[in-house]
Amino acid sequence: MIESLIRIDKAIFRFFNTTISNPLLDWIMPIITNQNIWAGPIILIILYLLVKGGRRGRITAAIIIISVGLADAASAQVLKPFFGRLRPSHELTEGIRILMGKGGPYGFVSSHAANVFAAAVVFGYFYPRHKIKYFFAAALVAFSRVYVGVHYPADIIFGGLLGYGLAWAVLSFWVIIKMRELKRGADWVVY
Repeated sequence: MIESLIRIDKAIFRFFNTTISNPLLDWIMPIITNQNIWAGPIILIILYLLVKGGRRGRITAAIIIISVGLADAASAQVLKPFFGRLRPSHELTEGIRILMGKGGPYGFVSSHAANVFAAAVVFGYFYPRHKIKYFFAAALVAFSRVYVGVHYPADIIFGGLLGYGLAWAVLSFWVIIKMRELKRGADWVVY
């Protein structure tokens, strides 16, 4: 059963990595997936939320930092070493396209997918008007990891689920704190 799922995962990987490849996606996907390009804008968004976002922005920034930190630690420090599944860029040496660095040896689960889905959940909770845009961006980043050759589809699916679940756990904890503080008459939780 597991062998069949792995075979299907590899076939889907090859479809997205080679069959649909084209010059436009070859140019765009490495940009979308490159965390070094996005680090500056992400830091600016967090700073903006902290400085200009009011209470909602400060609470959002804090919960994003906690959620993404948990998702990143769980994926990179716990699950990747535990499962030890090689990335396609390390396992499939022929017939695939690697459009950027190979990454570390292990790919299950994708930290990129976990992190962006955790952020999408938090942003969607506090700023629901743009929820579709947040999840579209998260899905695009996750897809880019397969396209550039560094993750299997299962890596990004389970990474996304990990980030989604951890963000909702943090938000649930926040709601418990908020309800307790409101009952006590505290207004620091009101935004």
